[in-house]
Amino acid sequence: MTEAMRRSAGVFGWAAAVASKCRWGVLSLEANLLVVLAAVALPWSTSAVSIFFGFWLLTLVRLLPTFDYRAFLHSLASPICRWPLALVTLGFVGMLWVDVSWQDRLQGFSPLAKLLALPLLFYHFSLWPRSAWVFGGFLISCAILMGLSWIVWFVPDLALASGRSPGVPVKNYIDQSQEFALCMVALTPFILDFWKQGRYVAALACAALVLGFFANMAFVVSARAALIYVPVLLAVFAFSHLDRRAATLLFAGVVVVVATVWFASPYLQARIGAFALEYHDYQQNIAASTGRRIEYWQKSLGFFVDAPLIGHGTGSTRHLFELAAVGQSGLAGEITRNPHNQTLAVAVQWGIVGVAVLYAMWIAHLQLFRGQGLANWIGLLVVVQNLVSSLFNAHLFDFVEGWMYVLGVGVAGGMKLGAQRRRGESQGAPLGNVSAVAGVPGRSRL
Repeated sequence: MTEAMRRSAGVFGWAAAVASKCRWGVLSLEANLLVVLAAVALPWSTSAVSIFFGFWLLTLVRLLPTFDYRAFLHSLASPICRWPLALVTLGFVGMLWVDVSWQDRLQGFSPLAKLLALPLLFYHFSLWPRSAWVFGGFLISCAILMGLSWIVWFVPDLALASGRSPGVPVKNYIDQSQEFALCMVALTPFILDFWKQGRYVAALACAALVLGFFANMAFVVSARAALIYVPVLLAVFAFSHLDRRAATLLFAGVVVVVATVWFASPYLQARIGAFALEYHDYQQNIAASTGRRIEYWQKSLGFFVDAPLIGHGTGSTRHLFELAAVGQSGLAGEITRNPHNQTLAVAVQWGIVGVAVLYAMWIAHLQLFRGQGLANWIGLLVVVQNLVSSLFNAHLFDFVEGWMYVLGVGVAGGMKLGAQRRRGESQGAPLGNVSAVAGVPGRSRL
């Protein structure tokens, strides 16, 4: 009887262990899929992204018993985590010295809060071998959006909402261009790789998507900032994947294609020609996109000069524009909380200290993605695109572009750190020794 009881206890113990392991495995998969769903939803709905990330955080709370706390806390000291957290901390502390309502302070702080997800994403996706699902989900979602964009361009009555630019089914053309440009350049090296491997169908499929994204931006709708960051992203591609001869051929081909598209696309001609017209309107104190940016930049520089060290505080931008607009009309009387430049958006609120932290974060993330491989390629593109496009918009603070940065850097960074951890283990580095593998967390069921 005692032996039977012992065997029964062993069986029940084994069953409990298996059940516990399955439970953690299901929770882990649930957390991973929630981030995939957030990436899929990003081109379509801000509410859905917020909901999926909210559930993701709740799932992480349930997974806390599996955390390697020592490794995770150690990773927070690495530059890739330290600088985003420093920027968030600066924004939080900056609410103390600003003379505006608490509503304005919280509105100024809220765009920074998404950066808190970066350390969790680094940790989470360093442990999941299928992190590329996030990028695949985003690509498929953008491809569907691109197809719908063509449809509503040809048949505007099929648009999901009225009042949008032609060819923009949801959100706006700035977000759409940011998404399409990233997908277009990110897919380009896969055409070459698949072709070399003899996977011609896959290569042609990638080429068709690249052509679709490019044609959509050239003939349907695009942000003018794309005229700046797309060439920069192509230069990154040439530098990362091509030798000198191939890079020369690429740029020669780009020149020919751009010249052809210029003559074939009245839309592109109108978009570029609008620069001169809008600058003329600016000189006449008439509101237009180009003139607004010039006016916002000039005023923001003045605000920065007034408080160069630590700025005017979190959420102060709109109040400063309100004061400057008193007694003014036209462009000079416009009020905004967004100076349409990431550096100025930070400088006005947190001065040169904030600017230094912002650029330290960008540099740390650029340094993270040195080398070859999918994680390095995607992560590098995301950082470069955000940095360049932030010359014309405060894209780190915008919802779609900001989450593109957090998701792209967080997931790609996790993939990179996970690969480093596995290499460290294979070379005999002590498990959980974060410093031995460049700040990578140790094991967890997460």
